[in-house]
Amino acid sequence: MNKSGTTMDIKLRSLIVAFALTFLPVLASAAPAVTNNPDLYTLPFDSNPQAAMRAARERVAAGDLAGAIKGLATYVNAHPKDADPARLLGDLYYRAGNSTSADLVYHRILEFYPNDRETHNRLGAVYATLNRIDDAISEYNKSLPGTDAVPDLVSLHARKGDLPAYVAQVQSEGSLGASDPDAQHSLGSLYLSLHDYGNALKYFLRELDIVPDSLAGLNQAAVAYMDVGDYTKAFTLLNRCLLKDPASYACTVNLAAGNLETRSYDRGRELLDRAKSLEPEHPEILVNYGYLQDALGDWRSAVADYVKALAISPYSRDAYLNLGIDYTQHRLFDLAESALLKGLTVAPQDAALHYWLGRTYQDQRKRDLAMKQFEAAAQTSDPQVVNLAKLRMGQLSH
Repeated sequence: MNKSGTTMDIKLRSLIVAFALTFLPVLASAAPAVTNNPDLYTLPFDSNPQAAMRAARERVAAGDLAGAIKGLATYVNAHPKDADPARLLGDLYYRAGNSTSADLVYHRILEFYPNDRETHNRLGAVYATLNRIDDAISEYNKSLPGTDAVPDLVSLHARKGDLPAYVAQVQSEGSLGASDPDAQHSLGSLYLSLHDYGNALKYFLRELDIVPDSLAGLNQAAVAYMDVGDYTKAFTLLNRCLLKDPASYACTVNLAAGNLETRSYDRGRELLDRAKSLEPEHPEILVNYGYLQDALGDWRSAVADYVKALAISPYSRDAYLNLGIDYTQHRLFDLAESALLKGLTVAPQDAALHYWLGRTYQDQRKRDLAMKQFEAAAQTSDPQVVNLAKLRMGQLSH
């Protein structure tokens, strides 16, 4: 679930590394939920939603998730019709593992704004976490167009077992809406989720032909270009995005990620610092700082960043992956298994998590367990991971 102000896919560069993971699952927050007491709605708080959200974000970035929830809940109780702070409060409850309070907050928003797509998107994430697959699909569909729900829908339909039917549905809608930028964006997002980068670019670029200044289109096309290694075109699109909206968090953090991948580390750090100044509460900022530390050879500092990312959000698949990789590479196998298994509770069909868990088992000579994980990775749609998994399966078969 993306929580940036403009919903766009965030390119999380969680390609390598990290150190010891010893935390426990995050329990439900003890902070108060949105109240049902109407008398509190008249409390003498000035309505300043941006200041309230900024204060909460800074507390989250400082590691005080409970304090952020408590402070923001006080504001939301006094201003129940301010949707943006309420939505952020729901997001923070969700991160804290308090799905009941998150659900309550989101439904309260929908009482005032029944068609609020961002809130339907958030509810979809809550229900997906609770394994309420049909409810999650329903909420994600209500959030379209205009949110980043298509990758989540791909994952949910894969879990449900009807992904081919969903793919056919999106393809049909896209062909019927050839002049509809939202339909083209959905098609691009579909193919990007399926690692079909050629078709993803085709439809994102078609969207940009219709709406040249679409921030979501510029960002997503740039992500696809980075996935095929064309950083020049990716950077051109991301800079166009930032020319249009210098405060775009998504385009800033993705440009940072691209610079890290191309080893422009000083520029990457500068852009990460800028992204942090825009929206400091996002875990991918810390994941990317960790990636940078790994690239510079300081894996222990990288681990500290990944663990901080998980303190901000226990649903950060990328932090779990990087921790698992680093632990495996440093032969800290118990910690590697713990990180990767926890990652798979967040993203049960993730190709890279299955592959690296297989590597961890293989390095410990746990052949049957390793084979099971490589088989799971080989059944995904990520061609690079599929090929690597098949190579490992071949090694184990001899």
